[in-house]
Amino acid sequence: MKTQWWKNAVGYQIYPRSFKDTNADGIGDLRGIIEKLDYIQDLGVDCVWICPFYRSPMDDNGYDVSDFYDVDPLFGTLDDAKELIAKAHQKGIRIILDLVLNHTSDEHPWFMESRSSLDNPKRDWYIWQKPRQDEKGKRIPPTNWASFFEGSCWNYDETSGEYYLKIFSDKMPDLNWANPDLRKEMYAMSRWWLDLGVDGFRVDAVAHLSKDTSFTDSEMKLNHDGVAPDWSKFSNRPELFEYLHEFHDEVLKHYDCLSVGEVGGGANVKAATRYAGYHAKAFNMVFNFDHCWKNGAFGSEDKTDDELTVNVLDLKETMDRWIQGMKGKGWIPHYWLNHDHPRVMSQYGNPRKFHRASGCMLGTVLLTLPGTPFIYNGEEIGMTNVDYTDINDFNDVWVKNYYEKAIKRQSPEQILTHLRRTSRDNARTPMQWDDSASAGFTTGKPHQKPVGNYKEINVKQQSEDPSSILNAYKHLIRLRKHGHLHSVLVNGDFKLISPKNKDLFVFERKKDDVTVLVVANFRAHEIRYKLPYLPKAIHYDNYGLAEITKEIVLLPYQALVLEK
Repeated sequence: MKTQWWKNAVGYQIYPRSFKDTNADGIGDLRGIIEKLDYIQDLGVDCVWICPFYRSPMDDNGYDVSDFYDVDPLFGTLDDAKELIAKAHQKGIRIILDLVLNHTSDEHPWFMESRSSLDNPKRDWYIWQKPRQDEKGKRIPPTNWASFFEGSCWNYDETSGEYYLKIFSDKMPDLNWANPDLRKEMYAMSRWWLDLGVDGFRVDAVAHLSKDTSFTDSEMKLNHDGVAPDWSKFSNRPELFEYLHEFHDEVLKHYDCLSVGEVGGGANVKAATRYAGYHAKAFNMVFNFDHCWKNGAFGSEDKTDDELTVNVLDLKETMDRWIQGMKGKGWIPHYWLNHDHPRVMSQYGNPRKFHRASGCMLGTVLLTLPGTPFIYNGEEIGMTNVDYTDINDFNDVWVKNYYEKAIKRQSPEQILTHLRRTSRDNARTPMQWDDSASAGFTTGKPHQKPVGNYKEINVKQQSEDPSSILNAYKHLIRLRKHGHLHSVLVNGDFKLISPKNKDLFVFERKKDDVTVLVVANFRAHEIRYKLPYLPKAIHYDNYGLAEITKEIVLLPYQALVLEK
């Protein structure tokens, strides 16, 4: 019998490469997740999304899959995966697998067959086009479309003399979802994992399964690489929803599982209802990126850190647009960051002067919003962006592509400043377990340099501090999942209060006769504020005040959960 268990869940995302290493090779593994299941259970979460651990050449940290049916030796074995699923279930924790449907590695057997000849049966499992020639007779790509990872989204294949489409890395050719045999194979693989015991999928890059098969140039202005960043050529296209309906009928409807699609920043609220509306016959919910980067960091190459300020108005208006737009139409997840984004502490918090207060404030907002909240590993202790001073400390494939182009127009220090606040490596540093060498992540040499503040910011230290960010998250999760506020925090109506206030994020949650008011100061200075009513109870205050008046002075990054 299918249920809607995911509506009451609190999710936790794990980037396995950096979570916990148990064999001293410097890379996190599945046994490390097994070892930390007690920690996850104690935190209070009951749904864990794990980034890819399939067999992979690791060009893009496992999203370039070479075998969907096996675990990469870096992470362990298939038996480890089975043990992880079983032990998590024993603790009441469900496991969500990252499902990569848009592309494979160029080392996947399917692609090796596809590129072997023009008439290979799997040729049409990928997207191939013949070269064009410019006015000088030079070979050029089939279209002027840009890749998400810099440069053209086409890569020339010497073996067969044609270009293949790859909207991400050169080593990640896109699958051709217009081919029914390919679709059947992907459905069979998905069912195999569900039969193995996983409880659902976070579906990577799902907005891109359908492409513009006219393969015509974009009319958009070309960027510094001479290509057009026209994502409409391969994002949120009409045919995509036919594939999702088929995926639902062939796979999802037969299991009591969670399905979360990643649609990025290209889908509006109306489109989201097609992905995850209650009657959409597709997913249970979708992640969007619209609330990210509200401090201006994205595209901030020429700005100093001091010029970046959180646009609180835009942030809360964006969240309100999604919450109100999906009301009665579909369920939504909420999160501050994932493995592709900078640390929220460095974006919207204040790690230098108000680390504890701002970390607790951010947790308060996340865990009192409607929908299903997802915490990214390390967020619950306020981990920060990297402090790297050498370009070689960065591992992200996007960084390497970006640096080659950026060094022609910027100084090395300008590039480093930009990468320290935008790179995907910011979220991929080793989990900071304690103050021992390598943050307690490994006894070997870590695959990526830990952030230098791990001696002050770590799980062990915060576990022993009752007022820590970690203990705030535990308290707020209990508040959400247990007791008389559970129903209002999960299912209650959402209403912005003081929507034009540029410094405070204030909202009300209401269901039946229970009303909760959340007040969050996003600034590093005091803010005077008049509450709409005098509350009868204080359920959380990150400064620990015992009582409250109607007219208050909010301290820097103060957060309150009040009951009317």
